[in-house]
Amino acid sequence: MSIEFRGVRKQFPDGTVAVEEFSLSIPSRTTTVLLGSSGSGKTTLLRMVNRMVDPSSGSVLIDDEDIARVDPVALRRRIGYVMQNSGLLPHRRVVDNIATVPRLNGVAKDEARERALALMDTVGLDRSLAGRYPRQLSGGQQQRVGVARALAAEPNILLMDEPFGAVDPIVRTELQQELIRLRTQLEKTVVFVTHDVEEAFLLGQQVVLLERGGRIAQVGTPAEILANPASDFVAEFVGADRGRRSLRIEVVHGRQVVVDADGRPAGVLAAGGPAR
Repeated sequence: MSIEFRGVRKQFPDGTVAVEEFSLSIPSRTTTVLLGSSGSGKTTLLRMVNRMVDPSSGSVLIDDEDIARVDPVALRRRIGYVMQNSGLLPHRRVVDNIATVPRLNGVAKDEARERALALMDTVGLDRSLAGRYPRQLSGGQQQRVGVARALAAEPNILLMDEPFGAVDPIVRTELQQELIRLRTQLEKTVVFVTHDVEEAFLLGQQVVLLERGGRIAQVGTPAEILANPASDFVAEFVGADRGRRSLRIEVVHGRQVVVDADGRPAGVLAAGGPAR
């Protein structure tokens, strides 16, 4: 499903303007990353898609339908939503957390359970964890349950609000790779929010770099943004102006290691092949 923002603006009751004016088309079956620092309006924009936040003016359309005419509860039940802290119900077991939305949509208990178990396989969770409570899981496992729950209603749109920000770097890398695999396998429209440039460029097929108030600094593929930053702000944000992404090769224990300008390893050159 495609998503379109048409001149949306959001001013909260206390007078704060989170989004000044924002227009964007998000193609179907792609991953679009909203990238920006705190105050850039990225989470507000994400939550407009499932009407957790309604714009003060302008409109949001899904497949050319203005969602202002759609019941918010019905809309949310057909859009997957993953947040940073997983948002699991602490008093429900893993399998019941995943089955929540199908059950609310009238799916029989046994069928919802089987769907939940199958989704545990999909997101790389062992079925032996089905009977545990969220507090008995690691942070990475909780986030996988959160992704499975978001997929349980078989949504065409998946919203992800900094979902990997609260886990350690190793788990974060695993979850990022898992999302890339799921994206290829499930062909959903994904809108992903992050403040991390590396994460945005890894996951995003379209990256939207935001300035304060939801102003678009640049839209493009990661390669386009790196190759041709639209402004000094963009160049500084992605590190292009400081040469952070310049790479060189060093030999370590007889192997060719690619490192960046800060000396951080970026990969290992395979014989006759690119860095991996």
